[in-house]
Amino acid sequence: VQLQASGGGLVQAGGSLRLSCAASGRDFNIIATNWYRQAPGKERELVATITSGGATTYADSVKGRFTIARDNAANTVSLQMDSLKPEDTAVYYCHANWRYDFMRSFSWGQGTQVTVSS
Repeated sequence: VQLQASGGGLVQAGGSLRLSCAASGRDFNIIATNWYRQAPGKERELVATITSGGATTYADSVKGRFTIARDNAANTVSLQMDSLKPEDTAVYYCHANWRYDFMRSFSWGQGTQVTVSS
């Protein structure tokens, strides 16, 4: 399964950005899709998760500001980021847990830079 992330950029504090993660491959089933982020000098952290059933979870730092959603027909997952803060500046990565037949594995997309200026 290949993941393609897009939508990063530069925005002022209080602004919004929308990230998208498109999955491609053959005959796979996504179990859950996650967005992680990694700021300079910090560990990668989990930001948001959406399961195949639509259940969502968020890091406390983004609750109420970020929304993760999925389009099953298009095999894409979006991360709508509102009320952005400078501390949201990071490289954002999409990650998916998936299964194919009896095999389970995971994939990472390439990172997309989000920079929030104060």
